[in-house]
Amino acid sequence: MSAFRLAFKPLKLSQRLYGTATPARMASVTEAKNVAPKAVSAAAAHSTGPLRNDWKREEIQEIFDSPLMDLLFHGAKVHRENFNPLEVQQCTLLSIKTGGCSEDCKYCPQSSHHKTLVKAQKMLDTGEVLDAARKAKAAGSTRFCMGAAWRDLAGRKSNFNKILGYVTEIRGMGMEVCCTLGMLNEDQAKRLKDAGLTAYNHNLDTSREFYPKIITTRSYDERLETISHAQGAGISVCSGGIIGLGETNEDRVGMLHTLSTLGQHPESVPINALLAVEGTPLEKQEPVSIFEMIRMIATARIVMPKSMVRLSAGRVRFSQSEQAMCFLAGANSIFTGDKLLTTPNNEFTDDQKMFELLGIVPKPPNFEQGSDKPEQPNYNNGIKIKAELPSSA
Repeated sequence: MSAFRLAFKPLKLSQRLYGTATPARMASVTEAKNVAPKAVSAAAAHSTGPLRNDWKREEIQEIFDSPLMDLLFHGAKVHRENFNPLEVQQCTLLSIKTGGCSEDCKYCPQSSHHKTLVKAQKMLDTGEVLDAARKAKAAGSTRFCMGAAWRDLAGRKSNFNKILGYVTEIRGMGMEVCCTLGMLNEDQAKRLKDAGLTAYNHNLDTSREFYPKIITTRSYDERLETISHAQGAGISVCSGGIIGLGETNEDRVGMLHTLSTLGQHPESVPINALLAVEGTPLEKQEPVSIFEMIRMIATARIVMPKSMVRLSAGRVRFSQSEQAMCFLAGANSIFTGDKLLTTPNNEFTDDQKMFELLGIVPKPPNFEQGSDKPEQPNYNNGIKIKAELPSSA
């Protein structure tokens, strides 16, 4: 009996806590109690508070430079506070006019300045476009995007009228409709809005400082002017950029700073990873890592908490587990379909499997968006003001 009592004699407190820990381990535990807590990261510090458009570039840089795991966590936290984290919007992008573009964007195989396998084609006819939209909807897409390789719409009256018809028809299918047609003037933006356009895509691509090294045929201010025209017409704006062009981290922050200090944040912010195409000046660029994508997505999520953040071009290179980290960091929109304008995209069946595996559900369309909506956040030096509805006159 004494042997039994000895075997089950309660352990001393130190033994219960640390078992058979070595003296060295015990010493490290004791020392850890005396270590002062780490300073709060910028990601943590800025993950709460009002929606802002008065961000300082230095603030965004500090968020971007936060320890990756902390940045990922707080991006996820902000995302859950503003969106259903299990909903991801599925968008389909169709090139309705491919190749022959007069712009000299160094990343683009559609530029007439580069010798690539992409050849200039005429605009698709009505049947092809509307059939593609119906198939996209049947596959689960709630937004249909049409892209044309044009600098602007000057001299394209007939084609523009056709596009206005496409917009009305596709909106009638119960889908959001987006276009990217180059530069817009005020009248063109208004006509697109009247036709039922939901959003206009016009990416900044990179920072103002790095931009001239990538594009010389269109200025940064011209891009911002088109964004202003779209928002002025009451159209939501989709605007982001590309990483992996040879830019620095400071350039990536610069692009996010420009977007997040607009009077209205873009409705959606595409984060693209360069898919280098043979024949373009950037054909030898090294691909970006998944961690670079996560850092961009989480930073965008924190500084533009109510914007959709789109995991866009380059997704084809990332595994399901890597894409899952992007969704966790704050991405809630993807392009579906086997092609993004001219570059490859993930197979539809692969996306279906990923959604099922992760428990992700398609995000329903949102027709209550646009800069003319009363609930649309507008800012003046960081102070929220009411949206002004356009006059009925």
